[in-house]
Amino acid sequence: MSDLTGVVFPLDVGSGRRSTTATGRAVVADALRAADPVGAASAERETNWRQGYLPHFRRLVEAGLVSPEAARAIARDGLASLHERMRWVGPHATEGDQPLTSAFEWAGEPLASHTFRGEGAPDRTLSIPDAGERLSGDRLRRRLDVWADAGVIETSCAEAVHLVIDNPDWLDLGDRTVVVLGAAAEMGPLRSLLRWGADVAAVDLPRKDLWDRLVGDTRKLAGSITVPVRAGDEPVTGRVGGDLVHDLGAVAQWVSQIEGPVVIGNYVYADGETNVRVSMSVDALTRRIVEQKGTGDVALAFLATPTDVFAVPGSAVDRSVANYAARRTSKVLRVPLRTVSGGRLLRRNYVPGQNPGINDSVVLQQGPNYLLAKRLQRWRATSYREEGGVVSLNVAPPTRTRSVVKNRVLAAAYAGAHRFGIEVFEPGTANTLMAALLVHDLRTGSPAQPHPWQDEAHGAAHGGLWTSSYDPRSALGLAALLGVASAR
Repeated sequence: MSDLTGVVFPLDVGSGRRSTTATGRAVVADALRAADPVGAASAERETNWRQGYLPHFRRLVEAGLVSPEAARAIARDGLASLHERMRWVGPHATEGDQPLTSAFEWAGEPLASHTFRGEGAPDRTLSIPDAGERLSGDRLRRRLDVWADAGVIETSCAEAVHLVIDNPDWLDLGDRTVVVLGAAAEMGPLRSLLRWGADVAAVDLPRKDLWDRLVGDTRKLAGSITVPVRAGDEPVTGRVGGDLVHDLGAVAQWVSQIEGPVVIGNYVYADGETNVRVSMSVDALTRRIVEQKGTGDVALAFLATPTDVFAVPGSAVDRSVANYAARRTSKVLRVPLRTVSGGRLLRRNYVPGQNPGINDSVVLQQGPNYLLAKRLQRWRATSYREEGGVVSLNVAPPTRTRSVVKNRVLAAAYAGAHRFGIEVFEPGTANTLMAALLVHDLRTGSPAQPHPWQDEAHGAAHGGLWTSSYDPRSALGLAALLGVASAR
């Protein structure tokens, strides 16, 4: 499929090109306009968006702290701007740009369904792999408490997983279908859900190697995956999958035919501007399914990246301040580093006494498109809670996924992060922990907190980024150097 078709960025009037910069800048400005007109004007005047985007994304969080209504207005207005601006171009591109909703008029040939069933017995004991072992029962409880005591996860995260341990019957999700969009994602819950015997509707790109692997995994576990299948004569794994960006109408139609309550899990990821396009595709699909089924039969699930800007509770600020006071970095090293860097290195994480504090763990190399895609998901979670829907959105820990380790700088930084109190998780540990939080949220209904920022902070597994002595970005470069040195 061409990158000139499907869900696309709008044409910029001035340049005649599809500008991610112009769109991102305009969306952030639109989101801020009602809650923070000065911030909106500042975003609109930003001339170097690719390098200067961060203060404006930070302002989206800060402006929302004024009141719950302000945070919800930012989410609603940001979503409205994206849906108004992003466009749809049909498969032949002859009709030109169309409104995003036109994607649902291009369903084409309907996708059939095929179900692959596992041959294992359902696991009704929560266990999480860690350091080469699977921890369950009291050993898992102790590990959760160690993480919480070390500031690696929030206490509310440990408490939520404790509840799942106490209620093993919660792992039986036979009363609903979990739609896993981005089924092959390393951070996704697919393998855990299948281990527990769930019926999953799985969507990912139509790639035979991908589906051969997923079907092979399914055979060994207890659940089932039902997948979209295109017409044809070749073996079924050669016809499985759905391209959300280019075949949005067909995939949405296929999801709409699932009977009973569903959980729409957004675990998609792509590089660069495609990340925004596929995230917008999922959001458009989500709105379509909610319109058809209603909020009572649709729950939404997301994973928030830890490398973003969040408001964090005063308890995290206090722990960071205490860690800063007890820091072990040599003054002989620390003072010259701060002096030479103009104060950019080894800055404290927060001003003491903030409640909430603002944690900025953005990795600048990830870029504004990545942050916009993730902010879109946070906005949808906030808006759907306001509508009365059940939402599971949890901050996931820093994790050594393939998408991370292929970036040499980020991989080196993660290798040295432990020197600054940050724990980087292995994929199996992280995705199982997040799957357990998903179960908790579905079973408890994830009741809303008083303010949207508290919804995002509740149950967070931030890996210590929120409680570290130092502002994460001010230590990232040193962590990378230490990581490279330790690998030699």
